[in-house]
Amino acid sequence: MDVLKKPLITEKLSAITEKLNRYGFKVDGKANKIEIKKAIEAMYGVNVEAVNTMKVPAKNKSRYTKKGMVSGRKSGYKKAIVTLAKGENIDFYAEI
Repeated sequence: MDVLKKPLITEKLSAITEKLNRYGFKVDGKANKIEIKKAIEAMYGVNVEAVNTMKVPAKNKSRYTKKGMVSGRKSGYKKAIVTLAKGENIDFYAEI
């Protein structure tokens, strides 16, 4: 459970899931593709064909408030796009 942080559910990833059977996960920054593949297969009981990873860089953010402009930083993270075998899927909403 240390490798996988949380599934990513966005409109763009939902479209990719329907079209190409790929799912997105936020993962540990030090995890490699083999560890990610083993963690997903163990947690969800599916066969993983491919794992693509990318590091999302940190970004500077600012906003205006009553006391003036507040500047901060949004932390970066690593995400993995996982392609499953044909006919398999992951249901994130099954436990709700």
